[in-house]
Amino acid sequence: MKRIVLFLLTNIAVMVVLSATMNVLGVGRFLTANGLDLTQLLIFSALVGFTGSIISLLMSKWMAKQSTGARVIDPQRPANRREAWLVDTVHQLADRAGIGHPEVAIYEGEPNAFATGAFKNDALVAVSTGLLESMTEEEVAAVLGHEVAHIANGDMITLTLIQGVVNTFVVFFARIVGYFVDKVVFKNERDVGIGYYVTVIVCEIIFGVLASIIVAWFSRQREYRADAGAASLMGSREPMIRALARLGGLQPGDLPKSFEASGISGSGGISAIFSTHPPIQARIHALQTAQTI
Repeated sequence: MKRIVLFLLTNIAVMVVLSATMNVLGVGRFLTANGLDLTQLLIFSALVGFTGSIISLLMSKWMAKQSTGARVIDPQRPANRREAWLVDTVHQLADRAGIGHPEVAIYEGEPNAFATGAFKNDALVAVSTGLLESMTEEEVAAVLGHEVAHIANGDMITLTLIQGVVNTFVVFFARIVGYFVDKVVFKNERDVGIGYYVTVIVCEIIFGVLASIIVAWFSRQREYRADAGAASLMGSREPMIRALARLGGLQPGDLPKSFEASGISGSGGISAIFSTHPPIQARIHALQTAQTI
């Protein structure tokens, strides 16, 4: 969850700054005397949309370290046995996954872990003190396998591309609606007025919220894939199932026998469609019913 929230917030901030800066500098020449030049507008939208998401990706490791206070472990000089075990475990999992050794970090906080980075061979895996204190080594190893699977699957790159496409259409359609409102509703016949700028801002917020549903849906699907990837790297699905059960405060024997595997229906309520992670029960069910791991 943490890596996605960081990515999305950084992406939104960068996109807004880029959009405003490019307008001030006159880059947005899609507004002409004859109306909107849709080709120029699409180029402008793609430039803002993809640049924002790419910059967010390149900043992801730095942002994660700064926001969580994560301390990277020196692989040559771990401070204690636990740190040495963490580095060794992540490196073994990375070797099995066929990727370069990620940086390994620890941060203070509730049970959680994340992986981020722009490149498969230059990523970061961070685990919280809360997770280390509440799980067995086998369960922690399964969580680390989940994070390494995210890196091996190229999830941050794919998320960046999806976010870039989504950003492009948010910027594109917000300006079309803004132009329509300014000309048709406010009857402005000279350039564009305040109605255009206000409408664009409002539409970018509304369209951005709607677009986040698409990004959240993709994120939920990749969590299932990372769970399966962890099971494959561990050689068994049981450690990942136990780790998920502990994260969810569940006892494996007490899990419901049937429920929806969909992240949208599983977590209940409309907020589920904005969730970046499926319900713990649905993830355990997916592992239990997987044909092969």
